[in-house]
Amino acid sequence: MVKNYTSGPFLSQIVNPGDLRSKFSTDDLIQVSDELRQYIVDVISEIGNSHFGASLGVVELTVALHYVFNTPQDQLVWDVGHQAYGHKILTGRRENFHTNRLKGGISGFPKRSESEFDTFGVGHSSTSISAALGMAAANRLKGNLNTQHIAVIGDGAMTAGLAFEGLNNAGFEKDTNLLVILNDNCMSIDPNVGALKEYLTDITTSHTYNKVKDEVWKLLGKISTFGPDAQSIASKVSSALKGSLLKQSNLFEALNFRYFGPVDGHDVIGLAKVLEDLKDIPGPKILHCITRKGAGYKYSEEGNPTKWHAPGIFNKETGEIVKIIPKSPQAPKYQDVFGHTIVELAEKNEKIVGVTPAMPSGSSLNIMMKAMPERSFDVGIAEQHAVTFSAGMATQGLVPFCNIYSSFMQRAYDQVIHDVALQNLNVVFCLDRGGLVGADGATHHGAYDLAYMRCIPNLVVSAPMNEEELRNLMYSAQLEERGPYSIRYPRGNGVMTAWRTPFKEIKTGRGRKVTNGEDIALLSIGHPGNFAQEAIAKMSESGISIAHYDMRFVKPLDEMLLHEIFSKFKKIITIEDGCIMGGFGSAIIEFMVDQKYQSEVVRLGIPDEYIHHGTQEELWDECGFDVAAIIKTIEKLVSISHSSTASFIQAG
Repeated sequence: MVKNYTSGPFLSQIVNPGDLRSKFSTDDLIQVSDELRQYIVDVISEIGNSHFGASLGVVELTVALHYVFNTPQDQLVWDVGHQAYGHKILTGRRENFHTNRLKGGISGFPKRSESEFDTFGVGHSSTSISAALGMAAANRLKGNLNTQHIAVIGDGAMTAGLAFEGLNNAGFEKDTNLLVILNDNCMSIDPNVGALKEYLTDITTSHTYNKVKDEVWKLLGKISTFGPDAQSIASKVSSALKGSLLKQSNLFEALNFRYFGPVDGHDVIGLAKVLEDLKDIPGPKILHCITRKGAGYKYSEEGNPTKWHAPGIFNKETGEIVKIIPKSPQAPKYQDVFGHTIVELAEKNEKIVGVTPAMPSGSSLNIMMKAMPERSFDVGIAEQHAVTFSAGMATQGLVPFCNIYSSFMQRAYDQVIHDVALQNLNVVFCLDRGGLVGADGATHHGAYDLAYMRCIPNLVVSAPMNEEELRNLMYSAQLEERGPYSIRYPRGNGVMTAWRTPFKEIKTGRGRKVTNGEDIALLSIGHPGNFAQEAIAKMSESGISIAHYDMRFVKPLDEMLLHEIFSKFKKIITIEDGCIMGGFGSAIIEFMVDQKYQSEVVRLGIPDEYIHHGTQEELWDECGFDVAAIIKTIEKLVSISHSSTASFIQAG
């Protein structure tokens, strides 16, 4: 039964931003913001499965933007999208907001196919400036000179190279109508790091600059009264003050942006006035807003911001996060096995270092950062840099474990090829969230790494079936000079409660036979091997003799094992939590063709389409490689009637 969430008296009148602009005065925006924040708290506290702190931090900014700008004619681009819940509620999706990130419900990120107000689909960081600039250039060519283009980007996302590329190009395209809003809360998921963070902190905390800036701001806010000459004078005065009082040049103005701020990102009336003024200033501009992640909700403001990034279900009255206590011991998350194992290995091998691009908590590298801070590196949201930084360390004899989500590794593909593999450097890529990740949906699924990694020369491509294999692959990857080595593992829990097993070397390119059989062979890579084992167990009384091989490596393939398989079996099923096009199953078929074998091979995996959000179990079922799908495929291949195996499928 769907709960009817209650909107406040102002919020209930807003179906789209036109209602916000036509029905309310500037003074009303405070109550609109309060009601919007409470609505987010009410819904997310009960449905869980959502991001939280980032959207609370931009409630006032969201209200002010939609109040001042004529969206969707004016183009509003949200970076990443964690912060866009208020935007979704104000743009016609309040009644469906409780379906956020659920299968068949609205996406947790802006999505063009979902609403005309979602001008650009996002999920990966640092795209907003480039996208908004492209829109501005296109509208300039089309003659739409009155359209405004606004990119809202967090200070964490500003550390990525793409953001700087966009800023650099925008400063050159001086005739474009572009406003960049820097949402500065010193956080991405974990606290931000790097020189940009320190620079923004200097601006924010300079009392002398901020005192004088207020007077300059009053002048800049009235430029329409003074005319173009006064505008030029005010701009020069502002630049001079910023340079002398901050004892350094302004980074953004050096890129030909007009810099305004910092301003209070939670003063909705002040924001509305500032934004109204900025509409009349031509060319590229940046507004620096200071916000607090989780703002307006006591427990998220006082608690650990990382914990409140995506807290799950919680008691909104007490701030207590609801934890489901399992009845029996649970297997650990793969990421935690990685986190503890790299510390064990680093204690034995002084060459090992850990690298992550702004995901120490998400990847569990924070375990090493606590135990060995001098050998752990968070490089910010900068995947390309993370890979080449790792390559540089590898040239000096270190063994970097470069830990990146599979979907984010896509952003550093050239660096993997050119900087690591071409030079045959011993960098170990630990790709977390390999496969279907669940509620984050298409932008975050790690669907492609097996395919895009296996075509790179020198690179070993592997995936563990369980926690023990993850530990042993990590152990094997750091032995001697192995060259570039990729280990991918999924989001979520493994299958072994007793997972701290002694390290054993896994020879590169060696798979293993898990189950003997005579009629049909299942070949799996990674965690779905456990689905194969469960399917075999459920069909134990079917009379079908099923062999199962855990291949472990997509590259190099275990050719000795494959010769054995193709010499014996004429019916083979490959199983992978990755794209079918060019993936593990394709590698098996290529071997079969090259070696002139003739068998019937059925590939199970992610089809050639984008898979949207839902639970992992729902998506495994949708893509057809869960336990039930494996049983049905076996049934079809060996021509067993549905009735004779229906009991086994239902039992699953």
